[in-house]
Amino acid sequence: MTDQPSKVTFPNGRTVPALGQGTWRMGEAGADRAAEIRSLNFGLDLGLSLIDTAEMYANGGSEEVVGEAIATRRAEAFLVSKVLPSNASRDKTIRACENSLRRLKVDQIDLYLLHWRGNHPLEDTVAAFEQLKTDGKIAAWGVSNFDLEDMEELADLPAGGNVATDQVLYNLSRRGIEYDLLPSAAERSLPIMAYSPLDEGRLLSHPTLATIGDELGATPAQVALAFVLSRPGVIAIPKTGSRDRVKENHAALSLTLTPAHHAALDAAFPPPTTKRPLEMI
Repeated sequence: MTDQPSKVTFPNGRTVPALGQGTWRMGEAGADRAAEIRSLNFGLDLGLSLIDTAEMYANGGSEEVVGEAIATRRAEAFLVSKVLPSNASRDKTIRACENSLRRLKVDQIDLYLLHWRGNHPLEDTVAAFEQLKTDGKIAAWGVSNFDLEDMEELADLPAGGNVATDQVLYNLSRRGIEYDLLPSAAERSLPIMAYSPLDEGRLLSHPTLATIGDELGATPAQVALAFVLSRPGVIAIPKTGSRDRVKENHAALSLTLTPAHHAALDAAFPPPTTKRPLEMI
């Protein structure tokens, strides 16, 4: 038994595991490509079907790695990619998506996100997303790095209510979204995707995680992931190019954190008591 849900459902009814695979920095070093592809395939073997990428990552190189990894396994993968704010005009969003489809070597992206807010009007980006849905090039769209006020503005736009997710920075040391954004998303049954759930590895040396891990026979990384996964409606997308680390991450799904463990984590990483600016990396 675990204290976290193992599945999360998007508004269009698609269900994915609460633990996915991130790909930030994949495709940057050619020497790592084979290991990255093996890692993603091993994740698929374990049922970690959601793979998150973006046109920004390695200037499209990450999407190419993902495309190669899923070349014979498209039906097993739930693909998430993102358009850069500089490309988020109505026309350029469509072209950016078509370029991502080409690099991924697929006909449709399951979930397409605006990476963060830029200078192009949000209503133009949403109109482009809706056109891409109509054309069958994406199945759903969402946003990334949007705070509560951004989400409220989005909801007021024509078709803004069709947003499927908000992908934000969330981990034990970056808990600001718990004050308002996470509760608001829960009210709307809107999944939150948590990037950098291990805070780029900075959490792994924290003594509280080590102590809890020792009690549970788990690693600090597994404890940190189990915390994020304990939040209903949250999908964690840690990145790794190592099969061993994928196996370690997957084992976090079966890790049970007790109320005492949660209390210890709250003492070490206090939850927010006031509004905090949305953090990004």
